[in-house]
Amino acid sequence: MSERMILHEYAASGNCYKIRLTAALLGLSLERREYDIMKGETRTPEFLANVNANGRIPVLQVGERFIPESNAACFYLAEGSSLVPADRFDRADMLRWMFWEQYTHEPNVATLRFWYGWIGEENFSEVQRVNLPGKRAAGEAALKLMDEDLAERAWLVGAGLTLADIALYAYTHVAEDGGYRLGDYPAVQAWLKRVEATPGYVGIDA
Repeated sequence: MSERMILHEYAASGNCYKIRLTAALLGLSLERREYDIMKGETRTPEFLANVNANGRIPVLQVGERFIPESNAACFYLAEGSSLVPADRFDRADMLRWMFWEQYTHEPNVATLRFWYGWIGEENFSEVQRVNLPGKRAAGEAALKLMDEDLAERAWLVGAGLTLADIALYAYTHVAEDGGYRLGDYPAVQAWLKRVEATPGYVGIDA
């Protein structure tokens, strides 16, 4: 890839991390620009006009073009590599897991991590307190589904690591920050170690 690539990010975000991890595993170089979401830096007129009118990160900038949404950015980086299966069915299955991550896993597992780590339980609103049990149960159900699937195979799709694994690794490996117990999911724990043993792996703090 010859065009300059810039990742507009908040580094502690799992959605931003998955793009960095994808790039690292592929040996690709990304410039990084940090925004403090807690200070509203993605809601400034400059950001909205020049980076993402939706006011959210991550955004992968490729030359003068911009790709919002973390999984779309990962796909852009990985297309043509082993992280995207060659088999048509497996490729669709990979996308299925990536859609599921954003609609079922992330809204619960990642949300509780943010609530506990950035807002603090003592500052929860009444709405958050009411919604907490439902989000906890939905996150546990997501982790259980992953655990059952990974008890039968090493990777979520096919015979090797794909974007499905990267997308779900990002928030699963820090799920305990939101009060989930990864010890309840032994197959998930073993899978996390396989991801971390992959050549080129970098941690969320890198």
